[in-house]
Amino acid sequence: MLALSESGKRRLAYGLWRYREDEIDAAIEMLSLVRASGIDHFDTADIYGGHGERDGFGGVERLLGEVRRRAPDLLKGAVVATKIGIERGVPYNSSKAYLIAACEGSLSRLRMERIDLLYIHRPDLLTHPADVAATLDSLVSSGKVGAIGASNATPAQFDALSRYMTAPISVHQMEFSAAHVDPLFDGTLDQAMAHGIPVTAWSPLAGGRLSGTDEVTPAQSRVREKLRQIAGRAGMPVAAVALAFVRLHPAPVTPLIGTKTPERLRECLKVDACDLTRSEWYSIVEACRGERMP
Repeated sequence: MLALSESGKRRLAYGLWRYREDEIDAAIEMLSLVRASGIDHFDTADIYGGHGERDGFGGVERLLGEVRRRAPDLLKGAVVATKIGIERGVPYNSSKAYLIAACEGSLSRLRMERIDLLYIHRPDLLTHPADVAATLDSLVSSGKVGAIGASNATPAQFDALSRYMTAPISVHQMEFSAAHVDPLFDGTLDQAMAHGIPVTAWSPLAGGRLSGTDEVTPAQSRVREKLRQIAGRAGMPVAAVALAFVRLHPAPVTPLIGTKTPERLRECLKVDACDLTRSEWYSIVEACRGERMP
């Protein structure tokens, strides 16, 4: 149901965190290209939306709701995922009342009767996982949510929530890229493999810094240079090599790309033709860590 893979080949998903609420025409144009490429998993959150009169809260969800109204075929058959649990100024709130209200708000803004995939955006340290689980299970059993995902959780936090849930946690979303390899060593990807849980990776291009020319940290600079070396030998865009690094992990991992330009989308799609050797993959890990593997 979550459309994270097809015919054994790992997919790309499309994230809309860079959009503003008023970019309807641009979103329709870009989503048309994204759907034509075969991507049918869209990711947002109730806090996405840029700056505006309402500080952007709910902006991208309203944007997708308007896309659904104007061009319904663009979202037909697609999985729409959103996230709740961040409250401006708090910052995290997974209380029953807040999550239920947040889900209702998302449903209204997205113009959906059921959210395909609902994530807890970040763990709330002041709500017991049993209480979070009970609320999430109630949203599933009521038909308002199709599947539950965890986002930015440690392995212990994931296990604690999963322990109390009746509905399974279907996906774990985390930051993972050639410039952020912590999930390789902190147990999150190992846990996903142990339990057969698909992973979605946010910021797989490190916010565009891996394939751009912006000033970066020393670690990002090392990774960018390594990616450029591999891309040059393979005749591939740097973005495709960076995405191939993420997708090669056996978890499996689906990168969330967020480009708003057709040219960069075409570069990202070349990942399907980009094959990294084991040596190249490990050399990228070493570049990020700044040391040889033991």
